[in-house]
Amino acid sequence: MFMEELSAGKLVETKSRFYAHLYHINDSEEITAILRLQRTRYKKANHHCYAIYYSDDQISIERYSDDGEVGHPGRILLEVLKQHQLDHHVLIISRIFGGIKLGVGGVSRAFRDAGKSVVSQYKTKR
Repeated sequence: MFMEELSAGKLVETKSRFYAHLYHINDSEEITAILRLQRTRYKKANHHCYAIYYSDDQISIERYSDDGEVGHPGRILLEVLKQHQLDHHVLIISRIFGGIKLGVGGVSRAFRDAGKSVVSQYKTKR
């Protein structure tokens, strides 16, 4: 197993906390270990939404999970990965609910902003 954390960040939106992490992977099955790690790090998180964008000569995988969250954040995270051409990557965000509902649009924006933030942070470091 290879998974390498490239970037991490936190976004606070109306008391909800969004913990975003970008990983480089060599195998799409590494998501199991990443999810286990996130669930250990953020035990109070209500949702762990992620996207995988992975392709090589033999296989192409685009997969995401909303983990019960509204607004299709997994699909939004996949769009962020594809927009920045981050092949062999996982973008995962754990949300700790702050007690105030954000609505579908608010949740979608928060996940997109948190995802773009860690991708930008990574691209700036390179």
